[in-house]
Amino acid sequence: MSEPRSGWPKGRVQWLLGTVLILALGVLFGLIWGQLWLGLILAFALSIGWLIAYESWRGRHVGLNDPDDNGAQL
Repeated sequence: MSEPRSGWPKGRVQWLLGTVLILALGVLFGLIWGQLWLGLILAFALSIGWLIAYESWRGRHVGLNDPDDNGAQL
């Protein structure tokens, strides 16, 4: 039998810490430039990229092969 899952995926702590760090740096950047909203918007955009990169690095879909997907051949 497998262990029941807790609902908190393994490895999520590192992603969460990275996101908090990116948001803190965005706020700091915004305060230095005098544009807090600009810093928050940039931090939000970077955190979305961080999420995509982190999930890709974790390799959730390793070996996924879809012969009908020609996205790389655009």
